[in-house]
Amino acid sequence: MPRLPTVAIVGRPNVGKSTLFNRLVGRKVALVDDRPGVTRDRREGEAKLVGLEFRVIDTAGYEDEDPQTLPGRMRQQTEAAVRDADVALFLIDGREGLTPLDEEIGRWLRAGKTPVVVAANKAEGRAGETGRLEAYALGLGDPIAISAEHGEGIVDLFDLLRPHVEHEHLETEAEELEVGHDDEHAPLKLAIVGRPNAGKSTLVNRMLGEERMITGPEAGITRDSITLDWEWQGHPVRLVDTAGLRKRAKIEDKLEKLSASDTLRSIDHAEVVVLLLDATRGLEAQDLRIADQVVEEGRALLIALNKWDVAENASSLFNGVKAALEEGLSQLKNVPVLAISAKTGKAVDDVLKVAFELRESWSRRISTGELNRWFEHAVDANPPPAPSGRRIKLRYITQVKTRPPTFVVFGTRVDQLPDSYRRYLLNSMRRDLKLGPVPMRLSFRAPKNPYQRDR
Repeated sequence: MPRLPTVAIVGRPNVGKSTLFNRLVGRKVALVDDRPGVTRDRREGEAKLVGLEFRVIDTAGYEDEDPQTLPGRMRQQTEAAVRDADVALFLIDGREGLTPLDEEIGRWLRAGKTPVVVAANKAEGRAGETGRLEAYALGLGDPIAISAEHGEGIVDLFDLLRPHVEHEHLETEAEELEVGHDDEHAPLKLAIVGRPNAGKSTLVNRMLGEERMITGPEAGITRDSITLDWEWQGHPVRLVDTAGLRKRAKIEDKLEKLSASDTLRSIDHAEVVVLLLDATRGLEAQDLRIADQVVEEGRALLIALNKWDVAENASSLFNGVKAALEEGLSQLKNVPVLAISAKTGKAVDDVLKVAFELRESWSRRISTGELNRWFEHAVDANPPPAPSGRRIKLRYITQVKTRPPTFVVFGTRVDQLPDSYRRYLLNSMRRDLKLGPVPMRLSFRAPKNPYQRDR
């Protein structure tokens, strides 16, 4: 996969890094709030700036804290992002001017090998001119004034970044022309969801083989939904780590509400969703609510029981979870349940293997001939009821879409068909056509009577 040049946005908390990130990627994907420290993990996106294309990284606010603390672990993620970047975009608050923490960040950046450009943000009109001039003291070249909120100074930002990303960008274009772009196998869009502290970020780190996400004993570390592109055994994967979902009644903080909404959007855009459970706590009502939401959105669902290495009464726990799912998730039977340990790596590859299998079923299209041969047999084996002595006649079935598989049955008096018969058809189709445990849609339609006048 061709590599775009990378720009890492760095700076102390609350200088507008996430606002600038949203401006560059062209949509509001990073959470933005007035309070400092909203961003914790690195968020990446593809940016376009006056024709320049590059990958941009929004980093956590740089703070001078002990490495074992949460702010310290956030700083380590920022340092890793800068090391891997082609250029660091150092953002200061133009209105507040240079602060001691800005000066410390400047010393750290000067000591590194990554090129640095400096921008004074929040400089609407000439409000940040004083701060821009103070930034010369950093010794990192000529600073510019911008307003990420209002889009001012974008041309100046283009001029600053261009020497660092344009050459790399042209090389990338040449690679694409030489090898071609293989879009035959699109990336698997895989979202990891669950309650806070279930181990979602630990699982992502285990999959990637690096400490990419911040982890720790504190619940709710992840706030943004973080999208990562990588490969598993040669297969492209677009992996999304999400914020923990608590019961809605317990969510009072505005930022947690934003995080929850971000997670729900990630479910909407996923193909397969891994619902991660904490094996030391078992299946709770909130887990069933999340699972129900995934199925209602038509996404393929996989349950992973994490922390299996420390679970007690493992066999009874596993069977209990399976039984609770069968009862609480009645619209989708036989959802895959895997016992894993993100910490030790147990069965993590199995999660990816099953996820790819689920996507294959979720994307499957059945030929009209095969579908109607099955349909004729299913209706003969169990004919529809005849309410008030009038027979319901089902004529044929067709698949109207995939992802999830969606079917329409045509017949007469279908509005009188009970839900039990609809479930019978779905269960038979799932079993006989080997569609597997993926959500399916089935609706019924009666042909319009040409002799009936519209009233």
